[in-house]
Formats: sequence, structure tokens, C-alpha cells
Amino acid sequence: MSKIALAVHGGAGTIARELMTPEREKAYRDALELALKRGHAILKDGGAALDAVEAAVRALEDSPHFNAGRGAVFNADGQHEMDASLMNGSDLRAGAVAGVQNVKNPITLARRVMDKSSHVLISGMGAFEFAHKQRIELEDDLYFFDQFRYDQWKETQGTDVYQLDHSDKERKFGTVGAAALDAHGHLAAATSTGGMTNKKWQRIGDSPIIGAGTYANDATCAVSCTGHGESFIRAVAAHDVHALMAYKGLTLAEAVRVVVHEKLPPLEGDGGLIAVDRSGNIVLDFNCSGMYRGHVDVDGMLHTAIFR
Repeated sequence: MSKIALAVHGGAGTIARELMTPEREKAYRDALELALKRGHAILKDGGAALDAVEAAVRALEDSPHFNAGRGAVFNADGQHEMDASLMNGSDLRAGAVAGVQNVKNPITLARRVMDKSSHVLISGMGAFEFAHKQRIELEDDLYFFDQFRYDQWKETQGTDVYQLDHSDKERKFGTVGAAALDAHGHLAAATSTGGMTNKKWQRIGDSPIIGAGTYANDATCAVSCTGHGESFIRAVAAHDVHALMAYKGLTLAEAVRVVVHEKLPPLEGDGGLIAVDRSGNIVLDFNCSGMYRGHVDVDGMLHTAIFR
């Protein structure tokens, strides 16, 4: 069988080592491993990279440990607004949703936008109506309730302060994502997030924006980003990795290094990204304290990590 590759992330910037209990670390790693197993099973059976990244991200959305889907943070109104996108490298088709509520798996709604509509990005109530039409699984507010996230929001409620998922002592940019290469040589990437705690005005970050938080092109690579969304949008970070490979001939590792360590920092772009190229090379890099991440090696072994 031709080479396959899969990488996932659960957000960049991590809680301090001294706050990471063995139980908490196990919960994070178990969730990352489950996502890898779901995606890898599809790739191993000859399935499409697009199906693999959707399955991997769905698993992460179903976990309360990450700021996406079930674990999404509260906005300024005490509600959950979720964003997601995915892209297919073989034909550059893409689908995305922004500001959606009560959708169990936003990444699957984004997939339906790609497959069942003539659009790339839909948002808010329109996306909710589309979810109904597509019979996408919905959940009530209680499903998305998490005491830690609620307490975190209460600390900032009524102020102009927003938080990137965790408080300052637990600084983490809550996004989940996956990037994959299938046995047919096709690439795909997917990203999903609950955004910022106490965010206002239906703020949207980089996760649902093709080229900023997600990008895939069979000619080069598949990329999913996590970090300070405004900076990643301004840097067009995901597409820039592709561009450096396509136009300057850089390797995946070189292109990721330039974007993560040279282009993003001047824009206050704390965070990181995962990427897979058309040869199956995998790069998981970040410019902050850590990134919840994992990949499957060529022998099918699962690897997860949090700190550097």
C-alpha cells in the first residue's frame, strides 16, 4: 500500500507543567489517541484523506477536553458559537461554517456545505437552518455545558476582557484539527473551534477561513492551524506554508519553520500548526509553551505529546 500519514492537534499553548496532573495528561492523550485511531482506520482501509480528517476532528469535538464541539467555550452572552472548516487537496473544494450553535459536530456541517451546497462558508442562523435541512445532529445547551469553562466565563462576564480558551495561568489556544495523506496520494485538512471565552460581536477567527486556519493542496501539503486567530488571518498562515513550498521550493519543515517562527511572531501570532506533505512527511511545530498533538508513524504506531 502507498504511504499514508495522519496528524492531529488539540490546541497550542498548554497549561503549565506544574498544573498538569497525571490524570489530566492521560485524559488529553487518550482523546488524541482516539482521534488518531478513528482517522487512521479509514486511511488503512484505503479511505479518503477527507473522510479521515473529518472522523479525527469529530472525535476531538466529542471530547470535553478541547475547545471545540462539546468543550466549546462561552461567548459574552453565555452561549457557544462554533467555527469549522475542511479542505480537499485533490480538487481544492472546501466547506466551512462560522458562529453556529447547538450543532454537535460543526466539522460535519462544514463537510455538508462542501458536498451539498454551492457555497464554501455559511454562518449563524443560515448555517443552523442548513443543519436542519441536512438533518445534522443537534444537542441542547446542557450538552455543551462545562463547569470549568463556565467559571472561566464568569470571571470575565460584563467586561471587555476575552480569554483564549484558558485563563492566563493556563494559556491555551483552543482549536482542534487534523491533516492527512491517503493511499491515493490525496491530502486533506480540517479545523474546528469554540473560539475565545467572552468573545463579542460574533467574532470569527482563522479556523473557518480557508487559507488562514485550514488549507490543503495535493501539489504540496495539508495544514491545520491553532493560535491567536487574528494573527493567523493576517498572515494567511495555512496558505503561506503551501506558497513557500510551491513558489520557493522549500521543504515542508522549512516552510513551517518560516511561518511559525518568522512570520507569525511579529504579528503577535502565538500558536502553531500541523502539516502533512504529499510524500507523507509530518511536521508539528509551535512557538509557544506546547501543543496538544499526535501523529501516526509509518509503522502505524501512535505518538502523542503536549510539551516540547
